[in-house]
Amino acid sequence: MQTAIPDQRKATRPRADALRNRERIVLAAREMFVEHGPDVPLDDVARRAGVGNATVYRNFPDRDALVREVVCSVMDRTARAAELALAETGDAFEALERFVHASADERISALCPMVASTFDQHHPDLEAARGRVERLVAEVMDRAKAAGQLRGDVGVGDLMIAAAQLSRPPAGTGCVNADRFVHRHLQLFLDGLRAPARSVLPGAAVTLEDLRRPCDQ
Repeated sequence: MQTAIPDQRKATRPRADALRNRERIVLAAREMFVEHGPDVPLDDVARRAGVGNATVYRNFPDRDALVREVVCSVMDRTARAAELALAETGDAFEALERFVHASADERISALCPMVASTFDQHHPDLEAARGRVERLVAEVMDRAKAAGQLRGDVGVGDLMIAAAQLSRPPAGTGCVNADRFVHRHLQLFLDGLRAPARSVLPGAAVTLEDLRRPCDQ
């Protein structure tokens, strides 16, 4: 008589409701971090997400873990927006415009400053998400330059700095009140990026290395 060979145990996967709870927590945290900053009480995040406090701590053992997950999730969504722009076969500059506006809607400019003040900037998850975004943004810009539509004297750093500054609410201004200006001002900036350039920019194109360099260098 043959002995039955037991099936290999499948890797344990989170239940669907557990995944939904985690997604609700990240979404609620993203909204509240943008509105109130990273120090918002986690009990408030739990209430907005519609889950218990224990569910929040079961998914995220401390505040740093939650902030990092929020920032990485926003970067991932921004990267997907860049991938969509690269997949478009039409006007390269219009694809760049749509990407920049989509990035502003993700609130990445309001969330990224939290990284430096709350946890290790060199965490592997964060570095991977940031590297993916930077690579894809460079590809979107290179394609517009190759089409002769984007002025050649701007770098990825120029785009990232300007987009961050223009989509971040001014100090003392509520996010809701400033929203109506964001896309208007971003479009004014984007119009200035079109080739041929109407003026000569002072200094050199800002690179990603420039952005990482300490302020005193």
